[in-house]
Amino acid sequence: MTSKKIEEQLANLEMQLTFQEDTISSLNSLVTEQTQQMSDMQKQIRWLGKRMKQMQDNQSPESDPGTEPPPPHY
Repeated sequence: MTSKKIEEQLANLEMQLTFQEDTISSLNSLVTEQTQQMSDMQKQIRWLGKRMKQMQDNQSPESDPGTEPPPPHY
């Protein structure tokens, strides 16, 4: 192999490495952002679950929609 060809291959490898490092950095940022979003959504889901349980616990038996008569327009 000639030294010119070796230098071209080395330059090519350096470009590939730079591109890969940039890609990894971008993916890491994206994963970090999505992890935060998922954490926020889990908190919201837990809050909604607690709120629904509170509403069910406070619901009286008379408020069951299945026992209500149909509206007059039926």
